[in-house]
Amino acid sequence: MASSVTSSFRISNLKSVFVGETNKLRVSSAPGAHVGFIRKTVECKESRIGKQPIAVPSNVTVKLEGQDIQVKGPLGELALTYPREVLVEREESGTLRVKKAVETRRANQMHGLFRTLTDNLVVGVSKGFEKKLQLVGVGYRATVEGNDVVLNLGFSHPVKMAIPNGLKVKVEENTRITVSGYDKSEVGQFAASIRKWRPPEPYKGKGVKYADEVVRRKEGKAGKKK
Repeated sequence: MASSVTSSFRISNLKSVFVGETNKLRVSSAPGAHVGFIRKTVECKESRIGKQPIAVPSNVTVKLEGQDIQVKGPLGELALTYPREVLVEREESGTLRVKKAVETRRANQMHGLFRTLTDNLVVGVSKGFEKKLQLVGVGYRATVEGNDVVLNLGFSHPVKMAIPNGLKVKVEENTRITVSGYDKSEVGQFAASIRKWRPPEPYKGKGVKYADEVVRRKEGKAGKKK
């Protein structure tokens, strides 16, 4: 009986050592031992985008209230609420600067994001944004009728889309659409909604595409060789 207990204890020790070698961990052969891990602290570097100042034009007014910001310009008015990880300050020169309130990984991620969102507010109310699309295909055309965009994209019926408030849509040569506005997210969302009705296909390139979009083409099926 004693010999069987001794042999089983040796086998368990061999198993513990083998597991330690495969997993690159130091495992003690003594029963009841604990495995130790080394925890390394993660250093959060400052965002290269987040630390850049934001210039405010003379025709734009900025109002700061705690974690809220309101920006008003000749094209419209926008507002944004910051999370607790970041804050925005106005310097004596009039520029805005977004800073981290705490030193965490999430604060480092929010730093660059909300600096970009703040810059979009200032640029939007002063200069605005625009997105251009192009219709490619025989019979594809677009027109603006009142507050609607009417698209003929090869369906059995025309597609009618209401233009949201704050956006302007201009159609040139029946195939080039320009969506403009002071809210960058609204401009991009409405342009994506137009493109979604007929995305460009890869064989002939037919569909609705962005003006600067490059459509990767595919080779069609070759005819049967004789």
